[in-house]
Amino acid sequence: MKILKFGLFFLWVALGVGFCLTSSTWAQEKVVRMALKASDIRSLDPHYGTTTIDYACIDPMFNGLVRFKPEDINPEKIEPDLAEKWDRSKDGLVWTFYLRKGVKFHKGYGELTAEDVKFSLEKAANKATSGFAADYSALDKVEVIDKYTVRLTFKSAIPSVLGILTNYHGGYIVSKKAVLEKGDKFKLDPIGTGPFMLKEYIPKEKVVEVRHPEYFRGKAKLDRIELWFMPDASSREMAFRRGEIDIVEGEREQAWVNKMRQVAGTAIEIFGPGETLVLHFNMTKKPLDDIRVRQAICHAINLEELMKFLGPDVTEKLVSPIPLNYLGGTDKVPGYEFNPEKAKKLLAEAGYPKGLDLSMVITEMSDYRRPMEQVQEQLRRVGINLKMDVIAHSAFHEQIRKDVNPLVLYVCARFPTADPMLTQFYHSKSIVGTPTAITNFSHYNKIDDLIEKARVEPDTKKQKAIWAEAQKKIIEDAAALPLCITKFVFARKVNVDLGYEMRSTLTLVTTIKETTDIRK
Repeated sequence: MKILKFGLFFLWVALGVGFCLTSSTWAQEKVVRMALKASDIRSLDPHYGTTTIDYACIDPMFNGLVRFKPEDINPEKIEPDLAEKWDRSKDGLVWTFYLRKGVKFHKGYGELTAEDVKFSLEKAANKATSGFAADYSALDKVEVIDKYTVRLTFKSAIPSVLGILTNYHGGYIVSKKAVLEKGDKFKLDPIGTGPFMLKEYIPKEKVVEVRHPEYFRGKAKLDRIELWFMPDASSREMAFRRGEIDIVEGEREQAWVNKMRQVAGTAIEIFGPGETLVLHFNMTKKPLDDIRVRQAICHAINLEELMKFLGPDVTEKLVSPIPLNYLGGTDKVPGYEFNPEKAKKLLAEAGYPKGLDLSMVITEMSDYRRPMEQVQEQLRRVGINLKMDVIAHSAFHEQIRKDVNPLVLYVCARFPTADPMLTQFYHSKSIVGTPTAITNFSHYNKIDDLIEKARVEPDTKKQKAIWAEAQKKIIEDAAALPLCITKFVFARKVNVDLGYEMRSTLTLVTTIKETTDIRK
């Protein structure tokens, strides 16, 4: 349907029907169209949007107090954004931020003030209004000192205060007036301060954003961006080849990269930090309540084969739940060597000498589905028959949070320290189905003390050691199996200038900034 719409449009122009418009404003617009592998968004409220497609649409519309440099997620390079500067107390518990003056919200919603910052951070910290409340559990209070000054006080020291205030997850600042005025409608009609603002959202089709004329860093070079939802890989590729799409999210597979490198006028972007592929075992559901079954699954999976299938350009090893390039990542954890015979023996000892049957829902997104199909085949070889029900990506996120799966493949990136992943996936307060649920699909509850101890440990060396012990425990208990890291893969037309060198981004897509341009 989407390709047909684009195809008819370009055919219309080719026939000359549209040449009468060449002198019009419409014909002179600079537009970049991006196709993303999803069927729809969940939310455009930055405190609710938790999927990659949400990030892609949200990021151009919002700012944080501070930001990662557009091309780099190095925490040491975090720079001012809505805040011009800040200072902190010696104990690291009190932080004061001084806002830029004259920053304007979209569509006439006025100037950004400390009241908006206070409202936004309290909203982000409230589990009733945010999907990232756990990140702010140590936040005690937010005070407005004056119109352009806001003070944050924490109950205890945390690994990175600036990390939770960046242009990422709960760190985005919203318009207090707009949220109160729009209520639930804000989720699909957001107001931010970013270089682009929402023009329209067409469910299951696209999000269109136009230039914010009062952006504090200067007007964006593009007039409009269109973010199209195309879960089908062949549809995305065809639209790109036909010139109907300027940037396309690719397949994280070597074959796709090699193929697209041969397309004239195409630049391939492969960038980090990459997403971790981790298989989480629901330890409360039979037969996975038996550690021998979980260990059997671990020994049945050939990680080298999986990475070879995905390809060397797009994968990295992942030996622990936390990547090595995150603060606190370690490779000092036990491993499960590929050993099908040992897997069969463990299954027999657990009472399944003839194997067993499992079923799960899996998203349509190829980043999940394709690796899981490889795992499915490897499990079949040892007698584990895994039935997979493929559903829409947004529905998948809803279902796994309802605890429907005995095992969950989750693909994600987080702020590059160990704490967010350990907290969100392995702390008992994060167990799905509970009032404080986040993404603990394993129902794991053995390292709460380690997570909390590391969070307040001021000595970095000791902190890393505590994080390493927590990761070792997760692997020993077979609560989850790290599979690999997959990098992000995009193709773009060479006439699209991003305005920066893409190296890594936590928005997980080729990010559109005010500096992005397109040459006609």
